[in-house]
Amino acid sequence: MDEIGFDLMDLLDIFLVAMIIYYCYRFMKESRSINVFVGILVFIIIWLVVSQVLEMRLLGSILDKLVSVGVIGFIVLFQSEIRKFLYNLGAHQRVAPLMKFFGYGRKKKTVDRSVIMPIVSACMNMAKVKTGALIVIERAIPLDDLVQGAGEVIDANINQQLIENIFYKGAPLHDGAMIISKKRIRAAGCVLPVSHSLDIPKELGLRHRAGMGITEESDALAIIVSEETGRVSVAVNSEFKLRLSFEELESILAKEMI
Repeated sequence: MDEIGFDLMDLLDIFLVAMIIYYCYRFMKESRSINVFVGILVFIIIWLVVSQVLEMRLLGSILDKLVSVGVIGFIVLFQSEIRKFLYNLGAHQRVAPLMKFFGYGRKKKTVDRSVIMPIVSACMNMAKVKTGALIVIERAIPLDDLVQGAGEVIDANINQQLIENIFYKGAPLHDGAMIISKKRIRAAGCVLPVSHSLDIPKELGLRHRAGMGITEESDALAIIVSEETGRVSVAVNSEFKLRLSFEELESILAKEMI
């Protein structure tokens, strides 16, 4: 009988598997799919017991086919979460030297006040008269699916008066979201995914949940003007920055839009 060896590589193998399971758990927990993670884990355990321990050929082959199909189903089901995870992985500080080596590192950009100031001024003017607004600013992850969806394509220069007119209470597009991409107003009246996070304060309405929803599925930032309170908020990186002043909003946009 051969002796079973256990060396440093086996220890490293176990450690890497444990890390993969841990990060899958965190990924599922953040996407509020912890029950799915538990179900997948139970299925994998049953599959290993049937095919490796009990060596049941017929049932094992059936489970093998289900696993291969299940991987594709998992990718389809969680495509937006996987896309955001891979983007965050590529944007991590420890990966930056590798990206620079291949020539894909971020280049330093200057703040374009001609883009920021019309947005800030429009939001503050709408806040004074309690006009609700939801403005989404695209960053690295494209939002073409939102533009090509239920929204109306505008493709105009960023203009304070245009923003205020679009969100005017009697305007046909005031209930949807405005998409700003590449220093232009791409579309308005867009429908956003709504966040179901339990961490969102109850006093925040549907616009805030929609703003949070788009930041959970992409790296975009969302500016929300409350129709009830007239307060200005920003959702970025799945977090809220509430009750912003003119200077605070300008500072956030100057930092996040680079």
